Amino acid sequence: MKVDLYVQDCFAESSQAANLDFWDTGTRMTAETWQNWFEQWMERLDNESPLAPTYEIGLRLTDNSEMYQLNSQYRHQNKPTDVLSFAALEVDFPQGEEIDTEVPLYLGDIVISIETAQQQAQQQGHSLQTELAWLAAHGLLHLLGWDHPDEESLNQMLSQQVILLKDIGIDINVE
Repeated sequence: MKVDLYVQDCFAESSQAANLDFWDTGTRMTAETWQNWFEQWMERLDNESPLAPTYEIGLRLTDNSEMYQLNSQYRHQNKPTDVLSFAALEVDFPQGEEIDTEVPLYLGDIVISIETAQQQAQQQGHSLQTELAWLAAHGLLHLLGWDHPDEESLNQMLSQQVILLKDIGIDINVE
């Protein structure tokens, strides 16, 4: 499965990154790692996605300040959050002849707060890389139409995230 992934690490360029030791000590992930993860996940989720030969996804890594602004603007919540997804295909996925096989199908953008991810990783007792994978998988599922308006759908989504993380070699327990 081909995924054109555009990673924008705004956090590394921010003043916040300079204040946090963890971001400079080998924790930063390469675009290649992200690319591999998303391609494996899209292979796994083939039945969940429209049948396009190539997909396009944007991934933005940022800080709590920007997440606060985005969360306030788009969700009307005046606080930062860990991950936001902006799905390009909110209603219906294109079908068969509607898909242009020459152009990647744009699924949308995922925005992750590195600061919140680090706090959550410490609280959960796992690495920042594990938390980033968890949040990215969650964001991808939202791009593909998953949601969690109730406890049952949340549990289904969390179970799918565990499967996606296992696909990339990360074992995680959800309590």
